Amino acid sequence: MRKLLLALLVLPAANRAQAQAAAPLTARLDNVRLTVALGPDGRPTYAVAYGPKTVLKPSRLGLSFADGKGFDGPLVLAGSETKDVDDTWQPVWGEVKDIHNHYQQLTVHLRQPAADGRRLDVVFRVFADGVGFRYEFPRQAGLQYFTVQDEFTEFNLPANHKAFWIPGDYDSNEYAYTTSRVSEVNTAPIKPIQEKFPATRIQTPLMLKSDDGLYVNIHEAALVNYPAMFLNVDPKTFGLSSQLVPDATGTGAKAYLQAPEHTPWRTIVVSDKAPEVLASKLILNLNEPSKIADPSWIKPQKFVGVWWEMQVSRGSWNYADTFNIKLAGTDWRRLKPNGRHMANTAHVKQYIDFAAAHHITGVLVEGWNVGWEDWANNWKEEVFDFVTPYPDFDVDELQRYAAGKGVNIIMHHETSSSVANYERRQDAAYRFMKQHGYTSVKTGYVGRIIPRGEHHDGQWMANHYVRTAQKTAENQIMVDMHEAVRPTGLHRTYPNWLACESARGNEFNAFSEGNPPEHETILPFTRFMGGPMDYTPGIFKIQGFSAAVPKRQVHTTLAKQLALYVTLYSPLQMAADLPENYQQHLDAFQFIEDVPVDWDDTRILAAEPGDYLTTARRAKGKDEWYLGSITDENARQQPVKLDFLTPGRRYEATIYADGKGADWLKNPTAYRITRQVVTSKSALTLQLAPGGGAAVSFKLINK
Repeated sequence: MRKLLLALLVLPAANRAQAQAAAPLTARLDNVRLTVALGPDGRPTYAVAYGPKTVLKPSRLGLSFADGKGFDGPLVLAGSETKDVDDTWQPVWGEVKDIHNHYQQLTVHLRQPAADGRRLDVVFRVFADGVGFRYEFPRQAGLQYFTVQDEFTEFNLPANHKAFWIPGDYDSNEYAYTTSRVSEVNTAPIKPIQEKFPATRIQTPLMLKSDDGLYVNIHEAALVNYPAMFLNVDPKTFGLSSQLVPDATGTGAKAYLQAPEHTPWRTIVVSDKAPEVLASKLILNLNEPSKIADPSWIKPQKFVGVWWEMQVSRGSWNYADTFNIKLAGTDWRRLKPNGRHMANTAHVKQYIDFAAAHHITGVLVEGWNVGWEDWANNWKEEVFDFVTPYPDFDVDELQRYAAGKGVNIIMHHETSSSVANYERRQDAAYRFMKQHGYTSVKTGYVGRIIPRGEHHDGQWMANHYVRTAQKTAENQIMVDMHEAVRPTGLHRTYPNWLACESARGNEFNAFSEGNPPEHETILPFTRFMGGPMDYTPGIFKIQGFSAAVPKRQVHTTLAKQLALYVTLYSPLQMAADLPENYQQHLDAFQFIEDVPVDWDDTRILAAEPGDYLTTARRAKGKDEWYLGSITDENARQQPVKLDFLTPGRRYEATIYADGKGADWLKNPTAYRITRQVVTSKSALTLQLAPGGGAAVSFKLINK
């Protein structure tokens, strides 16, 4: 290969392009094969195969710059090299104790002869379950500061695959998934949450299934200092092309960079088995190792909180109903209380008592701080100061009370998307947290971004999320971000970044038409590919929770709500319902009390996107397993072999299953709990009701 590359460099220019077009570069690992070529037009392409099957046809690579001298061709091949990496690392927390990182790397050096010999490297990593690649801009005299105008990365599919997609809104991920052929992608009938968008622009992670049995997932890894990547669909050719989120200038600029720099990784996960897609650690492996030298203070946790009653309109975040005085200088004690404010000292103590009684370590409190009356989604900059409590929220008393019960209160910072205001106030806000014993914060970004014109998924905001992860880490604070850009594996680099929302969560069942029963069987193949989510499972009052809309309900059975604690992985899991609703079903709540949030092993036992999922996980540091099994709107029999259990040992299996006649629509709260002794040679057959599920704990029986 080296001799061939040297020969290419000394060929006359007219012959060089022809020789390069005939001499593709390759890399492979197991079934995955990558081919990179430079065509006669000087434009680089790549293609991916899985065994004899085509994953991606030749697909374009390249970028354009604002100065018109980008790497969009013609380019000249200036060399290449390969290397093999095979190692193992341990995450601070996660689904498994050890992660195998094995890939073959191909680095392709390209030169732009029309622009002072500017150089670009494209680095590919080929794993046994897919490919990651990114553009790298080396330090060089001909390229220092530059603005990316467009990225021309393509993912050209060989056929009209089945696709699981949401529309390409630059400011929201909170949509239900549509399942269609690629040629049928059409977002026009979908009402936008934040902005209008082209009918053929969709988001990643995009899950695809071919008619010949390949499962393909397209996303990105390590989104830092760059806008998120969306995909434009060509319904005729089944081609997908990258679309970067623009900035606020209106010039179409996407990213402002300075060499040396690189883009995020573009990722393609592929397998002929759906469970292997979910088990992939390709995206995590493409992220940098943890930047936190001593992560001992980072604690995965379960929590309850003052939250759901506001979602179902039983109370309010705001202390008063009217407000017409500017934030500065306000005497908040003069506000007239509305009697519906939930974040009051006595009510929070009830949650603390419930958490302590059931070994739950966290209590989230939303609406504790002044400013909610002043927030009407009116694009105002100064709404919250993040340090001033309402008159009925006694910070010192609640700190003392919670500490005495062994419970931590979780801070809430709703920024109202006035991100510039939040960044000015973060230092003071985090000092306030540390002074009052808060170790975790949930941030929110509801509404249109300030600086005005920026998007949730643009470069400016991508950098804000990383800065917030860094700043909270410096203060030994764990963070859960809502309404943020979808995750790309950065929780490896910043393990204090426990979770994000960044998708249509369980809360949508409270104030909209809800999530369809298939929703939770799609999410692991899409949103969860990049990282854990704060989905807020555990709703036990499935029907009748809204006095305003009596027919509104959660579109699952109660047993499925339990199973979600296993099938939807997160180190931060909320028991989202009201304590009074749990008190009526404490036998079922026992599973939520028992189920861990950190794991040594994970086995995806059965999976099909949009249909069903069965997952088993081993608790961190214990010979104790938990299993979740869920289905879509169809009833299902799910056989489960228990060969993941330790051979020669006996376990008590406690099975929380859909009861007789259970149905997500007609009879969602019917469940039954049974127990039996099992071993690794045993098997179970789980009966899943329409929209239902089952949860099982396996606890070792002492000899």
